[in-house]
Amino acid sequence: MRKFNKKVVVAVVGAVILVGGTGVAYAYWTAGGSGTGTAATGSTVGITVNQTSVVTPMGPGVAPQTLSGNFDNTNDGPVFVTNVTASIDSVTQAPGAVGVCTVDDYVLTGAVMPVNAEVPTGTAQGAWTGATIAFDNSTTVNQDGCQDATVNLAYVAS
Repeated sequence: MRKFNKKVVVAVVGAVILVGGTGVAYAYWTAGGSGTGTAATGSTVGITVNQTSVVTPMGPGVAPQTLSGNFDNTNDGPVFVTNVTASIDSVTQAPGAVGVCTVDDYVLTGAVMPVNAEVPTGTAQGAWTGATIAFDNSTTVNQDGCQDATVNLAYVAS
């Protein structure tokens, strides 16, 4: 009988292990399956429209003044603003004012101001501008009630 040396025996055993191990590596079971999951979309909260322009006291003969501002966006991401619309909400007369002063004593032009931009999250973001406000000087009605009055403006972003 022929005697094998140790090197041959080790090589043969290693080859058998390698081939046997390779066969195991390629053996597997297949299976199909199904499952379910969910994903959610967020929502937004309204942004705050800030007026940053300072309107100096209006009166007869004073030129119209431009309104402008920015936004506070507390959402988790940017929001798209198409327009800012300005309106005269009310007029607060000075204490002891003689006569009546109403929103009709003021002229707001260009009230719908296009923005067409994304407003990033944070305070004092983005910009809007374009509307003007002026005192509507009447030659037929006493407007003394408008002296030292405060014009309360309202802004809506859409």
